Amino acid sequence: METETGIANLLAALSLAVMDRIEHGAREVVGRGGETPAALIVLGYGQGMTNDMLRRILGLSHSGTVRLVDRLVSDQLVERRPGKDGREVALHLTARGTASRKELLASRISAVTSLLDVLSPTETKRLGALIRELLARQDTSEMDRFTICRMCDDTVCTNCPLPTSKKKRDR
Repeated sequence: METETGIANLLAALSLAVMDRIEHGAREVVGRGGETPAALIVLGYGQGMTNDMLRRILGLSHSGTVRLVDRLVSDQLVERRPGKDGREVALHLTARGTASRKELLASRISAVTSLLDVLSPTETKRLGALIRELLARQDTSEMDRFTICRMCDDTVCTNCPLPTSKKKRDR
C-alpha cells in the first residue's frame, strides 16, 4: 500500500498532466494561455460580470485584470457595457467569445477524457465517486468554489459537489 505522501505525489503529477493538456488545447483554441481561457469560461457563466469579480475569481491584480480584459476586447471576444450602476462596467462575451468558450470547454473535456480512456467503465465510475467525495469534503466558500470551478463546463456539472460552508470571509 502506498503512503499518503506517495499518493499525494502521484496526484500532483497527474494534476500537472491534466493541466498541461488543458493548457495546450486552450492555446490551440484562443491562441493564448494564462488566464485568458479561464476568463472566457467564467464570463460565460453569467453575463455582466464586473472586472472586480473576475479579478477575485482569477486571483489577479486590478491592473492585471484590466490588461486581460483589454486583450479580450481587442481580440473581439468580450465587450464592455454599462453595469448595474453608473460606476460599474459589465463584461459580456461577444458571439465570437461565446463560440471560443464552447470550443474551450470541448477541448478541456477532450483533453481529460483521453487520460481516462485507459480505465474500464467500472474503474472510471469508481474514480468519479472518489473525486466527488474529495471535492465534497473540501472546506470552501462561495468564492473558493468560483475559483476552483473557473474552467468547469456548467452544462455538464449541474450539481457541483463542492460545499460552500466555509466560515471565513471571501477575498
